[in-house]
Amino acid sequence: MRITATQGKNRFGYYLGHAEREPVEVLKNGRVAAVLVSAARYAELQALERTTSLDAKRRAFRSQYKHWIDEQNRHNEANGLWCEGLVAWPQD
Repeated sequence: MRITATQGKNRFGYYLGHAEREPVEVLKNGRVAAVLVSAARYAELQALERTTSLDAKRRAFRSQYKHWIDEQNRHNEANGLWCEGLVAWPQD
């Protein structure tokens, strides 16, 4: 659903209820300036953002320390791990 900012101002409660069912795009000067979404959908988006950020951090770490991780894995394959229950670096 798309509404103007004036419509949103005048009937905020109505559109807030509508946002529980589907996003409500709010137009200002003919362009989408904001989107009303339910609190549940917002929480999903935040969780997705955190997951994406964690994946990006993981990729950056593995890229930066690839040689060291490979060296540790070669050592572990040749000599085994020093403590039961430890695992080598995953190779994604």
